[in-house]
Amino acid sequence: MDVLNIEDIQIDSNAAVPLKTVFSQKALAGDLKVGTVVIPPGKRVPLTGVSNHKENEYSIIVKGSIVTETKGRTYRVSSGDATFIPAGQEHIAYNDSNEDCEIVWVLVG
Repeated sequence: MDVLNIEDIQIDSNAAVPLKTVFSQKALAGDLKVGTVVIPPGKRVPLTGVSNHKENEYSIIVKGSIVTETKGRTYRVSSGDATFIPAGQEHIAYNDSNEDCEIVWVLVG
């Protein structure tokens, strides 16, 4: 899993407006899914077991924070952070805070 803070990403100096590329990867073929999720305080995703899907997962935390676990490591990701989870990597997330965590996610693969 990679975690970046959007504020730390360099602005493309050749762009007409402030443009930041969060993640970049060549995609030869496959599907694209884009969505949002709100994880309320005290909730875990998935409810039991682990998430594991065939697509690469890119997420941007819009509001709040969550804890994620993957490959024996624990991460706290918060508003302004972006994450990348490679296809096939088992992971979970849970909201241990007092506010909703809002996420925009993209699955590519």
